Amino acid sequence: MTTTIAFTLDARGTQSPLTLSITQGVIAGWTGRDPVARDHHIAELAAIGIAPPASTPIYYRCSARRFTTDGAIECTGGDSSGEVEFCLFGGNGKTYVGVGSDHTDRKVETYNITVSKQMCDKPVAATVWDLAEVEGHWDQIILRSFATIDGVRVLYQEGTLSGMLPVAELIRRGFNRDTLPEGTAMFGGTFAAKGGIRPATRFDYEMEDPVLKRKVASGYDIVTLPVVG
Repeated sequence: MTTTIAFTLDARGTQSPLTLSITQGVIAGWTGRDPVARDHHIAELAAIGIAPPASTPIYYRCSARRFTTDGAIECTGGDSSGEVEFCLFGGNGKTYVGVGSDHTDRKVETYNITVSKQMCDKPVAATVWDLAEVEGHWDQIILRSFATIDGVRVLYQEGTLSGMLPVAELIRRGFNRDTLPEGTAMFGGTFAAKGGIRPATRFDYEMEDPVLKRKVASGYDIVTLPVVG
């Protein structure tokens, strides 16, 4: 299945429209470069009943149609939460870098992680960068998220990409090639949540490039659907 998303390409301050067709969604998990930080996130999830992964990193699949730039998503029950991640998009013979949230149903995640990834839409910001522009200072890029919980907006996650496996290694391990396949959208991993994983009514996320002095920021509301029966 294919989904088409209209992006804006920010090329060092010059904005231009970019339409990408996504044919496969990939969620790369347990991508931490630091084994201590990686194991902390594993323990964090274990605390809410989620089993450790079979390997690190690991590549889950989800529907291409889960990727969206909408400002709200609907989730069943109150057991889901977001997590900021960089997102790679393959298209036009290039790889583009964006930012989004691997929103996941944590209750389902306790018994099947792959299914949990399919349960929720994957919001992504509508602006992307060319990977070639940032690859030289990749480790300095900052990811940050804010969660609105009980009406209060709090810093939820923050870290630099130096904490993640290098992007070339992620692509090579996941696809046995040097470039991201055309039509692929892939989340690249996340940081531990400050104060632990918990649900929110709104989730905001951003990616900051301190070298080229630019930022991509977006967010979405979480609409909770009732569980009946």
